[in-house]
Amino acid sequence: MSGLGADERGLRGRGAPETDTATYGPSALATPANAVTVVRLLASPVLFALIAEETGWWAFTVWTVLALTDGIDGWVARRYGTTRSGAFLDPLADKVLVLGAMTMLVAEGHMWWLPVLVIGVRELAVSLLRSYWGRRGLAVPATNLAKLKTWVQAMAVGWALMPPTAEDVPVLADTFLWAAVALTLFTGYQYFNAGRGAATAMDGQG
Repeated sequence: MSGLGADERGLRGRGAPETDTATYGPSALATPANAVTVVRLLASPVLFALIAEETGWWAFTVWTVLALTDGIDGWVARRYGTTRSGAFLDPLADKVLVLGAMTMLVAEGHMWWLPVLVIGVRELAVSLLRSYWGRRGLAVPATNLAKLKTWVQAMAVGWALMPPTAEDVPVLADTFLWAAVALTLFTGYQYFNAGRGAATAMDGQG
């Protein structure tokens, strides 16, 4: 899975166009990238229902498609212009998909609740920090470890959904899940520390 990393693109997200020739400005709502994001959000209940029904390959296939469309989403946004609405919608879709899929896997007995709870609390905390720092005009860019974290989270869900590994090698999903927990906590600390440093620097200039 190559996507599901939007919330770690930093507070800039899609907040500003990357080129002067962008088709859509920062305040645009009806953009191709946002359309992809909305489709991902609308498709999430289908994924959750498939997990609840333990349909195996169907759930894995839908998960993979939704994961890959996040990469498409990001490419379209970079090509036609990043927007503030996209900076909000894209990480929202990512959180709904990842945390929703993990919660359903917990409910079905395929994941342990503790690591999923840790990931969920961290994602909520970072979202609150993004909102707070965003109101102060701060931008905290993504790190390579943050991007790796989102990939590992996605792989944990994928291994838990793929029938051969879910049934015969459940330790694979568990290993990726705990690796995701470690990366989630460390990158959360990085994010908090970077934001605090940026806030201190801005206050010092005030």
